[in-house]
Amino acid sequence: MSNKVQFGLKNVHYAPITEEEGKITYGTPIRIPGGVSLTLTPRGELAEFYADNMLYYSASSNDGYDGTLAIATIPEQFAIDALGEIKDEDDGVLTERADAKQKEFALLFEFDGDKKATRHVLYKCSANRPTITGETTTNTKEPQPNELTFISSARETDYAVKTKTTADTSKTVYDNWYKEVYEKQNQNDEEGNDTP
Repeated sequence: MSNKVQFGLKNVHYAPITEEEGKITYGTPIRIPGGVSLTLTPRGELAEFYADNMLYYSASSNDGYDGTLAIATIPEQFAIDALGEIKDEDDGVLTERADAKQKEFALLFEFDGDKKATRHVLYKCSANRPTITGETTTNTKEPQPNELTFISSARETDYAVKTKTTADTSKTVYDNWYKEVYEKQNQNDEEGNDTP
């Protein structure tokens, strides 16, 4: 049965992207613990054309999403893999450089539902440096989450932006969601044959 409502965010993962000769390859998803909230705002314009004294035609463009992910803390490995920070092997310090090159990644996550959690993947994301905040400790200790802003865009190969599970998603696909980034397999590819 389909969910009627959705609840909290959990199971946030990222998968590093490598691209060679226009082909995207995803690394094994890595968990980002401490997911607090996720906001995805659609990118794209609604074009409107008026004729005959009315809205004659309208069309929207899908330019992906502007995203904000609040997490307990930025994992060290994510800072290296996605933000381009460098860890010194001798003294163990992590350095952010002005000439750092951010690297693209897929973002995987799920929202709880009243029936079953819906799992999502954003296929191509690039993150900005996170917002860093801190406040003095008072009589109560309230953790300060870090905010990570990112852009999710379409892959050039097939224009895929986002995929999510449904009530009809097979158990195999659902259970393996965080083992590798989901991509529809062509039946000929599965059988080892060349795609026509």
